[in-house]
Amino acid sequence: MKKIINKGFSLSLSPSGSGIKPGARFDSSISVRSSTTSTATSTASAAETNMNSPCREKLFVEHCKGVNGLEKVVLREVRGCSAEIYLYGGQVISWKNEYGEELLFLSSKATFKHPKPIRGGIPICFPQFANHGSLEKHGFARSRVWSIDPDPPPFSANSSSQACVDLILKHSEEEVKIWPHRYEFRLRITLGPGGDLMLTSRIRNTNTDGKSFAFTFAYHTYFAVSDISEVRVEGLETLDYLDNLKDKERFTEQGDAITFESEVDKVYLSTPTKIAILDHERKRTFVLRKDGLPDAVVWNPWDKKAKAMADFGDDEYKHMLCVEAACVEKPIILKPGEEWRGRQEISAVPSSYCSGQLDPKKVFQSD
Repeated sequence: MKKIINKGFSLSLSPSGSGIKPGARFDSSISVRSSTTSTATSTASAAETNMNSPCREKLFVEHCKGVNGLEKVVLREVRGCSAEIYLYGGQVISWKNEYGEELLFLSSKATFKHPKPIRGGIPICFPQFANHGSLEKHGFARSRVWSIDPDPPPFSANSSSQACVDLILKHSEEEVKIWPHRYEFRLRITLGPGGDLMLTSRIRNTNTDGKSFAFTFAYHTYFAVSDISEVRVEGLETLDYLDNLKDKERFTEQGDAITFESEVDKVYLSTPTKIAILDHERKRTFVLRKDGLPDAVVWNPWDKKAKAMADFGDDEYKHMLCVEAACVEKPIILKPGEEWRGRQEISAVPSSYCSGQLDPKKVFQSD
């Protein structure tokens, strides 16, 4: 039996298949161990956290089949927030708040079939972002099948009330032919008690030939918005950016905030750790926090490119915006045995639209 350990409880997983026995929610192959109670086998739909917790919140982790029979993991917290993660691509494809409202964009024409990546959610761009290299666009991680990590890193001290899944991706012999390096990519996806969604990546160089490798990276997050013309991004004002629509020429952002009237594809450099995406119509603000990822990509294809993409609806550009925590300008270099860590946390909070300004006390001063 393999075991994934969380502070307050542990999940013992069947070693067959991807690491969790398929079935609706928890089944008899999963035992729940509380830090204050004896081991018990659960057939319920939730694992109860530390009984000393004042709220005794329940965490839900469900393993089941998704589109085209692809395996997925569903995380839920007690108030109804949820996240769905496909092992194909190691990709979050849904994130809902306590009202069941979808917060991530997923194209109605998305293809859930290898080798096509899934259009929407949070694709993982590794070891290459876009065409910044000789590999396929955005690298190969988003079109590989990941596995449940049998030996995940330990949890932090503040993770006792979080539902999570740990995934792992390792090099394949076929892959080494196109990118001649060996690596371990560990990805922890966590749904916090308030519905915040956190992705933490740990990438280790496991080369045995003494060679370093370099890579670029992005969490290619597709936010769902009501109307792109009513959206603004704050936190990137006055920063330099590379414009991918102008052969990566460098410019400096002007104005108080970023608004959208046409196609945009920019890589902002040396960005702050917090960025806000304000949806005026829905009176909702997405707050993106990041560590280890100095750049931020902002992308919307607009009408012409939307029509040219087979897996994207003609008018769907109106209802999405990609704001991506990334490392693009200066590739990350790892020597054998070295590990890099990059984290993104996103939350959705109510917001008022007052003279085009966010309340900094609600967004930029809170952690």
